[in-house]
Amino acid sequence: MGNLAYPILFVVLDGVGDRPTPGYGNKTPLEAALTPNLDKLTTKGRTGIVYTVKRGVAPESDAGVFSLLGYDPTRLELSRGVVEAIGSGIEFNTGDLALRCNFATAKGGQIVDRRAGRNVSREEAAQLVEAVNTNAKLRSLIDFELKSTIGHRCALVFRGKGTRLSAAISNLDPAYERKGKITIAKAGVKLPAPIPKCVPLNKTRVARDTADMVNRFAALVSSVLENHKVNVSRAARGDQPANFLLMRDAGTKTPNVRTFNQKFGFRGVAVADMPVELGIAKVIGIDTRIFPPDRSLEGYSNRAMEALRLMHDYDFVYVHLKGPDEPGHDGDFEGKKKAIEDIDAGFFSTLGDLSSSFLCVTADHSTPCLAKGHTDDPVPMLISGPGVHSDGSMRFTEAYAKKGKFGTIKHGYEIMKILRRLSTSAA
Repeated sequence: MGNLAYPILFVVLDGVGDRPTPGYGNKTPLEAALTPNLDKLTTKGRTGIVYTVKRGVAPESDAGVFSLLGYDPTRLELSRGVVEAIGSGIEFNTGDLALRCNFATAKGGQIVDRRAGRNVSREEAAQLVEAVNTNAKLRSLIDFELKSTIGHRCALVFRGKGTRLSAAISNLDPAYERKGKITIAKAGVKLPAPIPKCVPLNKTRVARDTADMVNRFAALVSSVLENHKVNVSRAARGDQPANFLLMRDAGTKTPNVRTFNQKFGFRGVAVADMPVELGIAKVIGIDTRIFPPDRSLEGYSNRAMEALRLMHDYDFVYVHLKGPDEPGHDGDFEGKKKAIEDIDAGFFSTLGDLSSSFLCVTADHSTPCLAKGHTDDPVPMLISGPGVHSDGSMRFTEAYAKKGKFGTIKHGYEIMKILRRLSTSAA
């Protein structure tokens, strides 16, 4: 059994925040979606809006999730590449260089599609990765390992074998840039866009040499992928070729943090499918339950049943639901609306009453359909449970959350402070 009298269920709806959209009644997908189960839970709690990192920052998921779990990402040596490598099971040691990667489509020196049509199958990705690992040979003092994770996504680790590597390099990806200790989404990026070059972010020789290595590696990978049989087949059936590897979020060390139990006194577990969330769980020392990337009603229901079971054994159960983010990136309002409705019908319908536990529902960032990417828009948040009195919110939407009694929360990491205070007072 967990230590708390009332366990905490923390549900993150990836990228669910949005903006009023012309052509859809000036509603957001949350407002347009039919969510009777989440609405019922909302009427029992209090809402507010949250800047997951801080106002003005359009965070990646790693920074957003670290913040929601109580860690200020602007004070960490944070790298999405490192977190993804750890979450995907690649061996990573301090001094190695890790990057998060996408198979992408390039044509005529430009990036045409950052995700190669978002339809790279597991089998195709495995064949492409094998080809890169076998044929993209660097100089003898550098080893590398590329691993496919989910869809077009990969994790990459370079090992120097006595050669120093630097994380002070720019992203080889037109959509994201490094700002201080975190990477943020760039506003207004439109494709096609010129293939960027990796450049050093300081004047050291090791940063310059590392950037040169990444550029050479990108060229090698392109030569391996261009006429690969997978891409010949994709072109024949009208799909975008996966002929380029975007690389971003370099890191050479694991974030050094207090464990979740040390920080909050909670025994925690994460229910997730994406490597970034699984990697974060490993970094902060909480257990994991890995699910396949299944967005079906049954898949959501299975996650809810597992969460309910885990609440008997853990103080804190974190559930990450990817569904709404991808259609947001694609500008697909109807797809995002359906993803939200499926989560309500599959996940929240299965949870039931939850009167003997705390529930927090929020998002790691906003991914508005109009923007087709992450923005700095705040996200809605709901907390219900013992001692939490309703503030009259009737639905889990951006508009209701702006009027909620929690008001505006300036940093996502403040949520854990609220939950710890509530759980302590209810004990």
